[in-house]
Amino acid sequence: MYSVVPDYSPGFKKPPRTLRLKRKRLRGNQPVPSTRQPPTAAASSPLGNPALFPRPFPGIRRRNPFSSLENTLRSLLPPGPSQCFSPTQRVAENEPSSTGNDPRTGSGEEFLNGLQEDKAIGKEEFYVTSAPASIDDSHQTASHTEVSSPSYEFPADWSIKTRLLFKSPHSFAWADHLKAQEESQGFVQHCRATSINLPQSIQEPKLSTELRCAFQQSLVYWLHPFLPWLQLFPRIGADRKVTGKYSPWSHDEALQQVLMSEWSFSFTSLYNLLRAKLCPYFYVCTYQFTVLFRAAGLAGNDKITALISPTTRGLREAMKNDGIEFILPFQKIKKRKYNSLASNLETGVTGGSETTGKDVETDEEQVLSSGDDDEEGFSWLEEMGVQGKIKKPDVINIKLCKEKNEVQLDHKPESVVLVQGANTFTLLNFLMNCKSLVASAGPQAGTPPTLLSPVAFRGATMQTLKARSINVKTQVHSQYKDIFSLEIVGPIMPHSLHSLSMLLKIAQRGNFSAVCYTHEPTAVFNTDTSNENSITKESKDLSRTGLHPNTLNQLALSSALGKSYIRLLEMNDYIYTWKS
Repeated sequence: MYSVVPDYSPGFKKPPRTLRLKRKRLRGNQPVPSTRQPPTAAASSPLGNPALFPRPFPGIRRRNPFSSLENTLRSLLPPGPSQCFSPTQRVAENEPSSTGNDPRTGSGEEFLNGLQEDKAIGKEEFYVTSAPASIDDSHQTASHTEVSSPSYEFPADWSIKTRLLFKSPHSFAWADHLKAQEESQGFVQHCRATSINLPQSIQEPKLSTELRCAFQQSLVYWLHPFLPWLQLFPRIGADRKVTGKYSPWSHDEALQQVLMSEWSFSFTSLYNLLRAKLCPYFYVCTYQFTVLFRAAGLAGNDKITALISPTTRGLREAMKNDGIEFILPFQKIKKRKYNSLASNLETGVTGGSETTGKDVETDEEQVLSSGDDDEEGFSWLEEMGVQGKIKKPDVINIKLCKEKNEVQLDHKPESVVLVQGANTFTLLNFLMNCKSLVASAGPQAGTPPTLLSPVAFRGATMQTLKARSINVKTQVHSQYKDIFSLEIVGPIMPHSLHSLSMLLKIAQRGNFSAVCYTHEPTAVFNTDTSNENSITKESKDLSRTGLHPNTLNQLALSSALGKSYIRLLEMNDYIYTWKS
């Protein structure tokens, strides 16, 4: 026998054994059998005998204090049928059970009885639910989603897609494992701008050589520069993907000048093809912004247009200094609101309505935020003869308000810039000489912007979108049903989306759906910039670009999507519907 010293616990003589007991107890729900131990140790050390500290319910793991309230309540219930707890059960807040026992130390039945009695008494209550946020999110998503009416054609989407996922009740086996001859024929058809007219329906798509060649033709696009070890699209936000890649020109200025010189030749070649109506459109993708050049006759414009997004105040000021005239499409919308505000204010001041001074000040602030010139900002007050009734802010305040509004536009979709006509040629020279066009530091340092085009140009490399078909079996009720899908990955331009939809319309017998993944910075290119209400004569002159006539007619129409883009495209019985 050994003497017992006060405040001494013999159970800690062998700490590894104590730790093993705790580990075994946490792994299983069954009580851990006691090991051989001196009686005095078990009696004197509460930690040496786990039975002295029973849990609220034997066999139940102790609750996690960081879990939700619903999980906490479930952990307190005993196992068995009574453990089914409704997520919408009402629970009394900060009130003990009516039985007088703490529900955390009593039985599960007493706990539930206490909840029912509290509900019958009518005490202050709250709902326990596990997914209020998801419900709110779904409502917010639905509020921003617009569903179209059925139509035989869908509008042009000028944003660049990064991935398309087609689904259909019919197989996509016809798009797999193209023969060498079919692949070569598809390349030749693309290079020679051959338009293929397929029949309205094909009984056996896998046996149709024309269909498979046309599918290969629709996957082709042209890219500059081409660096196989670097991902050159998308460029905005791609620093993480490019980090760690080998770039020998990042610290070699001579090599950077050679790359930019070749890029300038390719850029000039593309613009000349656009002006000659041999190229419908092309994209310039930098690490900060993207430029979309469109030929005359597309998107309801009778002139060459260029859209730049997103922009900054510094870029817009540099364009002004180079003599480039441009407009902000969303500021034009603001100007329309400003005109309607002026007419409302005129009615309120001269018509004897109850327009207070506070309302006039509020209207004045809205006029200031419209960003108009100093001379035009208050000219309408003089025309109405009320310039003396409203105090004009000084020139400094006006300038500060304008600078604040301009800075607030930076890096936002509302900062999109539209350049038209001959100013696009000035923009070409500006971009080739712009020092901020190429990153000077970081993973993309010294890498020229990416040029994407549907047609060949000087220095371009032919690339193809990656396509693969997947067959999945899913359980529907008590049976298994085949779901066929086709995935397209790469920089998918507007003409490719339309060409693929025309082919699938024939091959899938008018039944398919497509989930579209969009490069967000290019979504604003769907802004309506048209100046013609119908298809112009210039659009008919674009037949030499190699696009299918139906695709050309679609791209010639004015954009109807605004700042949104097509998220889901569906076809049922040869009728389109889409969600944006």
